Amino acid sequence: MACVHDAAAWHCIAGGALGHGLAQPAAGSLAGWVQLENRQALHLRQHSQALLAAEAGVELAVQALADPVQRKKWVADAREIALKFDDTQLYVSLHSENGKLYLNNAQAEDFSRLAMACGASQAQASQIAGELEVRRNHGQPPFRLLEEVRQLPSMAQALYSRLLPEITLWSGFDRPDPAFASPLMRMALNLPTGNAVGVDPGQVLVIESRAQRAEGSMARLQVTVLLNSMEGRGKAYTVLRWEE
Repeated sequence: MACVHDAAAWHCIAGGALGHGLAQPAAGSLAGWVQLENRQALHLRQHSQALLAAEAGVELAVQALADPVQRKKWVADAREIALKFDDTQLYVSLHSENGKLYLNNAQAEDFSRLAMACGASQAQASQIAGELEVRRNHGQPPFRLLEEVRQLPSMAQALYSRLLPEITLWSGFDRPDPAFASPLMRMALNLPTGNAVGVDPGQVLVIESRAQRAEGSMARLQVTVLLNSMEGRGKAYTVLRWEE
């Protein structure tokens, strides 16, 4: 009987040790999972705070544009203005839509030349320009979203990404204003060199706001806004496009 009792005791001890051994990895896995969850939650919270600060940068830019004195230092040629918001460093810049190619009225030849400047072959650029003409001249409604350009049959994603900063739906101009055109646009269309200082950028602007917090988190916003008249009591601007 003693032998039987000893065997039972051994099985009990061995089983307990085995169970304890299995429990240790399980506990370790749980602790690792909790740490991962905590890190992800912290990262999400920090990014959200940075994004809110970037939104504040957009608001600060609009407020400055409404002030005749402050407005003078905000030139819509992509130069950055450094601002502080609580413990966050902001870098905010303006881009006038008047310096871009207006999709609903631009000449097909100008679009073709811009496409080639963005990396398209001459054949591809001519094909896309032709598709643009078909899209505009066959009773279809005007472009309402920039993303519609991606739907042109010959448009590639890489080319679309390079074209996107150079095209607009809101300027209404036949050709870009050289004062606000990018170097790439001026080269593509052989535009004269312009100076944006003191030139009216129009009512539609792209506000780019970059936020960098002390702990290292960052966020970037690019918002196309229509500045509204300040005479009424409505919102100072209307968002036309929002990109994070």
